[in-house]
Amino acid sequence: MKSLVKHAIVLLFVLIVSTQTAAAAPQWELDPPHSSIYFSIQHIYATVRGNFEDFKGTVIFSPDDLAGSRFDFEVQVKSINTGNSKRDSHLNSGDFFDSKKYPQMTFKSTAVKHVADNRYVVEGTMTVKDVSQTIAVPFHLLGVTDHPFDDKSEVAGLEARMTIDRLAYHVGGGKFYDMGVVGKDVDVLISLEVTRKK
Repeated sequence: MKSLVKHAIVLLFVLIVSTQTAAAAPQWELDPPHSSIYFSIQHIYATVRGNFEDFKGTVIFSPDDLAGSRFDFEVQVKSINTGNSKRDSHLNSGDFFDSKKYPQMTFKSTAVKHVADNRYVVEGTMTVKDVSQTIAVPFHLLGVTDHPFDDKSEVAGLEARMTIDRLAYHVGGGKFYDMGVVGKDVDVLISLEVTRKK
């Protein structure tokens, strides 16, 4: 009887460990050609759009293991591209990002939470220039499927949208905002395609 109980306990332990291992959040690799950080901002009456072309990130995510999930990103500021080199140089100057002094923007997550269905929120610290603030970024898990070009891999899509007050991060001193030239609210769209081996 004692032997039967012992075996049952061992079996239960193995099942628990197996379940935890299966649910552990995997690490995904960014697919750079299919991942982008876009932004848009008001210029008088026009909307100026652009993106950051150079960024890297750590994506560890599973809906079954949110405690073990993590999103950390680093963006090279000088990679900003609005389709106008003169404007990009101005944005990199001390009037705005001052990319020589502050070459990177970063986001380091502290928690990932489920909202409903395929909607989540990642909380963390975003640092731009000399300012670090705690923010909550809502995102959608667009789906997970077998990679069409590699049957040994999976591909997932993630999309996040948020609005950032650039003045709160000292991106510009407010002079151009007071003049009615450049808005303070920046709409951001982060579109990620990530892959992993099965």
